[in-house]
Amino acid sequence: MTLTNTENPASRVHRASQELSRWLSNDAYPLWASRGFDLVHRGFHETLDSDARPADEPRRIRVQLRQVYCFARAGALGWAGEAEGLVTAGLSYVRAHYRRPDGLFRTLVASDGTALDDRAFLYDQAFVLLALAQSQQLLGPRPDLIEEARQLRVALTRHLKRPNGGFGSIVGEPLPLLANPHMHLLEAALAWMQISADPEWVALADEIVGLAIGPFVDPATGALRERFAADWSQLGSTVGPAVEPGHLFEWAWLLFRWSRAAPGPVSRSAERFVEIGETHGIHGGLAVNALLEDLTLSDPSARLWAQTERLKAAVSLVKRSQESQRWLAVETAIGGLSRFLTTPIPGLWHDWVLPDGQFAPARVPASTFYHLVCAIAELATVR
Repeated sequence: MTLTNTENPASRVHRASQELSRWLSNDAYPLWASRGFDLVHRGFHETLDSDARPADEPRRIRVQLRQVYCFARAGALGWAGEAEGLVTAGLSYVRAHYRRPDGLFRTLVASDGTALDDRAFLYDQAFVLLALAQSQQLLGPRPDLIEEARQLRVALTRHLKRPNGGFGSIVGEPLPLLANPHMHLLEAALAWMQISADPEWVALADEIVGLAIGPFVDPATGALRERFAADWSQLGSTVGPAVEPGHLFEWAWLLFRWSRAAPGPVSRSAERFVEIGETHGIHGGLAVNALLEDLTLSDPSARLWAQTERLKAAVSLVKRSQESQRWLAVETAIGGLSRFLTTPIPGLWHDWVLPDGQFAPARVPASTFYHLVCAIAELATVR
């Protein structure tokens, strides 16, 4: 997306938003609806290559659910294709091949539905809930989807709820505890709060927000950490990335939504997450993969999804105050994101920038479409 210096920042952002929306509706949605959907097995492909060709690969449930979510939003974002059929097919594929006898959903199957990994991850269950909520925005109020989500929430409580708050990450594997699945569970709860009066969704969202501004936060830096012991004490970078800038931005976006940006501890934590991400997590103009506990650089590579989350956080801030520097922050985030979208076939993207600034040669992951849809949709709400 080309940004010029002949307009003020707000005008440039609005023009770039229109360009991204056109890319989404004219290029990305048609491509992933045709090349990204398996007409034989009726599910979504995991990846495409640089020529938009799929491969017969194992399929993570999170990819199926993210694609359902994307196509459930397609009409509202300007795509006039047959979204309802794709959403219905995707939900049917998930129900047929991923559901376990305990009411949870396994994580991985072959393209024909053969179970490959029966483990149940909190992360995946959160995306089931999110896809069920978003699907009703397209299909209309559906009692069966509402009951399906309620039953899954009950199963989550039975199998993964912890007595000292929050949830385990994998059934049967108590440690480490992870912040990231809770983030997507909050996203799902917020989606259900938009369409349901069930107070349990509010209670779930409130509990996760309490964790996000409490034990998840490192008191020494104010950053949200990623991994925890059984008592929610923070684990260091020897067991994985301590701080991920992309997640700081993503948490901030969700916390602003929960708080409706009202002044208070939640908004202040969200602002601090953005500040840390922008101050310590941007190198070469991109949000990098990981920081150490002291916020020094750990992994200087950059994924596309982190750029989308940076944009969403910047949009959240400009909605609160349309100061010039906040418009410039949105514009900068758009510039970083747009670097990944220049491909020979419009509608594809690069996924990973290496420390030397070159794109890593790799297949195009369908999972990133969800991040792009969310970011472009959020940007379009700025007036």
